[in-house]
Amino acid sequence: MALTIEAKLGTNPWTVFHQGVANRVPVSIGTVVVVTGLILLIVFRFISEPIGFGTICNALVIGPSIDFTLWVIPDIETLWARAALLGAAPVLLGLASGLYIGAGLGPGPRDGLMTALSRRGLTIPRARLIVELTALGVGWLLGGDVGIGTAFFAITVGWFVGIFLPPLQIDRTN
Repeated sequence: MALTIEAKLGTNPWTVFHQGVANRVPVSIGTVVVVTGLILLIVFRFISEPIGFGTICNALVIGPSIDFTLWVIPDIETLWARAALLGAAPVLLGLASGLYIGAGLGPGPRDGLMTALSRRGLTIPRARLIVELTALGVGWLLGGDVGIGTAFFAITVGWFVGIFLPPLQIDRTN
């Protein structure tokens, strides 16, 4: 998430949402990420999505990690370096999602919306696209940053999760 912010080419859809909220309340974007994650954990109870160790860790750790990464990464000025950050973001998020969901640690709060839709018959890429576009729409209405990178991320992240998740899933039937 922090990579898309630093790329300054349009943040990922969930960050558009988090920025939109952070623009309206006096807290950091990381705090908004944590609060959003905790609210989504409540939603999980209504959509019968399992909550695991990874779900809780994701809800509590991602926000401070974003704040820390934004503090550590220097401002990137060159377009090619910003494009590289943007290009890496959906790949890394897809891999990370595949690792902790595949390990059976529970989906993160935002990933859980995707997995809930997937359990109801949608493919992972399609479910993720729906979740990303919903977050994007609400975030845009709240004033979050939207750009070409936002569209790139929204279209590609589900595809990368769909690539990484199947081979990383642990077979628990044995």
